[in-house]
Amino acid sequence: MTIAEQLLAWYEENKRDLPWRRDKDPYKVWVSEIMLQQTRVEAVKPYFKKWMNRFPTLQSLAAADEEEVTQYWQGLGYYSRARNLLQGVREVSESYGGKVPDTKKEMITLAGIGDYTSGAILSIAYNKKEAAIDGNVLRVFSRLYSIKEDISLPKTKRMIKELVDKDISKDRPGDFNQAIMDLGAMICIPKTPRCESCPLQECCYAKERGLQGTLPTKKKKKPPLFVRLLAAVMQKDGLFLLRKRPDKGLLAGMWEFPMVEIQEEEEAMDAFRQGLLHDTNQEVQLESLLLQCTHTFSHRQWDLSFYNCIIKEGRDVPLGKNLHWIHWREWETLSFAGPHRRMEKYLLEKYLQ
Repeated sequence: MTIAEQLLAWYEENKRDLPWRRDKDPYKVWVSEIMLQQTRVEAVKPYFKKWMNRFPTLQSLAAADEEEVTQYWQGLGYYSRARNLLQGVREVSESYGGKVPDTKKEMITLAGIGDYTSGAILSIAYNKKEAAIDGNVLRVFSRLYSIKEDISLPKTKRMIKELVDKDISKDRPGDFNQAIMDLGAMICIPKTPRCESCPLQECCYAKERGLQGTLPTKKKKKPPLFVRLLAAVMQKDGLFLLRKRPDKGLLAGMWEFPMVEIQEEEEAMDAFRQGLLHDTNQEVQLESLLLQCTHTFSHRQWDLSFYNCIIKEGRDVPLGKNLHWIHWREWETLSFAGPHRRMEKYLLEKYLQ
């Protein structure tokens, strides 16, 4: 039996029951693949269900407001994925009559679509013979063919793609790609693969050579940069001062309580007050610490403390800084940025209901 035949036979008996696999609607495949980037399968399931209840078709998503879309994405992180998905479906609605294109040439022109996502959609939804190379595939094939080169390097990825292209099923490429994903998630796992349960153990060079525990080879990432931040909860007449983040960059377009980054050499509270005066034009007295939390992104880690701040002298907020006084009852229509959502929930539960 070929690798594809062995893998597909195993898949028929062991495939995971996932909600986005119940039909081959390219829109649903698209949504699931974007959600699954940087996020565990079990974590995605409830978000996918909620999303499909609200945006059951590509057209319904294309017509939606970006603020609402990011609200439905809250908790999944990496919000640029949601904005790119929205932009992509709008491009399909406008340029392709609402039908997700079925060629790679067209697919990769859409916002947020790269080689992996296009391969997944084309193979699963349209049965096109396209590879979908993700971390699971890199790990499985590095072991299967005992590839010792760093799998994060472009040349290694090209080598593995050539091997996948050679082994992929001609008749069932989508099932083949999903089978590798399941094998990597269930059997060929990091560090301690379950080789005794693997359908490919007899043809795995890493197992034959005793290398399955040391492969794949991958350069360690740099630890995220530590950033200390203080945030202000300021209110007057039932309104809270909030800031909308810029349209590009980290947590783009989302809402937050005004915060100040504290440099290592600075006296924290003085720098906080001066930063708030500069950014918001509000002179404040720090009353109490409300909440402290950490939030880790791929490249930085926030150490964030929220303080209740009494306004000593309030002035008009500066123009051009996206600052707004907003009643707490309107918060449900806003998408709060990362840990600021925790502060929002804390205030609603403790003080504002």
